[in-house]
Amino acid sequence: MSTPPSRPGRKLLGRLSLPERRFVADALRTETVGGVLLLLAAIAALLWANVPALAAGYESVRNFHIGPSALGLDLSLQHWAADGLLAVFFFVAGIELKRELVAGDLRDPKAAALPVIAAVCGMAVPALVYTLVNVLGDGSTAGWAVPTATDIAFALAVLAVIGTSLPSALRAFLLTLAVVDDLFAILIIAVFFTSDLDFAALGGAVAGLVLFWFLLRSGVRGWYVYVPLALVIWGLMYNSGVHATIAGVAMGLMLRCTRAEGEAHSPGEHIEHLVRPLSAGLAVPLFALFSAGVSLSGGAIGQVFTRPETLGVVLGLVVGKTVGIFGGTWLAARFTRAELNEDLAWPDVLAVASLAGIGFTVSLLIGELAFAGDAVLTDEVKAAVLFGSLMAALVACVLLKLRDRRYRSLIDAEERDDDLDGIPDIYEQDNPEFHLRMARIHEEKAAEHRARAEAMASGEESSAGGSSAGAGRPA
Repeated sequence: MSTPPSRPGRKLLGRLSLPERRFVADALRTETVGGVLLLLAAIAALLWANVPALAAGYESVRNFHIGPSALGLDLSLQHWAADGLLAVFFFVAGIELKRELVAGDLRDPKAAALPVIAAVCGMAVPALVYTLVNVLGDGSTAGWAVPTATDIAFALAVLAVIGTSLPSALRAFLLTLAVVDDLFAILIIAVFFTSDLDFAALGGAVAGLVLFWFLLRSGVRGWYVYVPLALVIWGLMYNSGVHATIAGVAMGLMLRCTRAEGEAHSPGEHIEHLVRPLSAGLAVPLFALFSAGVSLSGGAIGQVFTRPETLGVVLGLVVGKTVGIFGGTWLAARFTRAELNEDLAWPDVLAVASLAGIGFTVSLLIGELAFAGDAVLTDEVKAAVLFGSLMAALVACVLLKLRDRRYRSLIDAEERDDDLDGIPDIYEQDNPEFHLRMARIHEEKAAEHRARAEAMASGEESSAGGSSAGAGRPA
């Protein structure tokens, strides 16, 4: 008696659909450029803060106050960058999350299980590592959330600097990880770093969000309507005691990210396309410029590896992130009986997990919130974020370079388009028309080569005939 064939298991990190692949490529292209600018801004901040002739100027600039005090918005430039500019960053994060939930990988619970489990483990394990280090070392546990964040832009900048890339499945996994990571970071900021609430201002912010939602659903268009309203919502949210970036997330989540009939892009995709360059190219680099400038004297560097708070951040990013994401992915595969894509191997997952240990923008923000009353410790924690991110980047570079040749071959296969129809051949293997086109192309090439061979043969015969006729002539 023959046994029935077993059903093939679900693929882990399988090939993306063509529309999803194109969306991921476009999104990551902008993030890569922004990541390079972010890297340059961080280097500029460190130089500005550590060159003796410039250090005093750096402190003066980032502590310069501007804004209407009557509205409670007389803030330093550093404060404007953290609460104002990062609201733009979180607005884009909100749109990304909405799109993933309604049109991306997260819309299917089975497909969403992997990145969600990996992201949750990738946040829980670093928090646990930090907490253990500080409980054992008698340090402050207030910074438990600092090493939980992943900076997708900085991670992509590292890839750009070392001159390597990732196959589309790994790029999508990293992007989805970062989106889920941002969601939980938003929740952490909202729940654990909310100061005394001003219910009048909070009520006004909620009313503004309801109006924002109503205008969107009514089909009202025009930036001159939404931008002033968004500024009012942001100002009320800031004065309510809830971190102002939450306003950006809430507005991003309200945008429609599904396409209506006849639409090339949904409103959410269109607005994200317009705002993402502003976020990646201006908002986040300026935040880095005003937040990453910390003293890196010999004593400060020594503190990073001896003080429990800073050591917990470094170990959380380098060890906790890698172990958490890799372990979460393995557990998801183990308990869902999913098979890893045959083009990839578990070392590839380990490399991406280590790359996710680069926690820069949100980690710096949470560090400022967690130790707001201690300026010295805040700077030391920021230095730990920088060192931890640098160490994670170095580990990831080594692991990725070991597989670079394999990645390049996979990317070449993904981009190959022999019939020049604008669709990679790998997505047309089940299309009979593709194979007919390729047959015609090969037949034309075969005919061309036959003609060349015949012409060459005729030329050789003519040359041989002329040589033999000349051989009988007298010298």
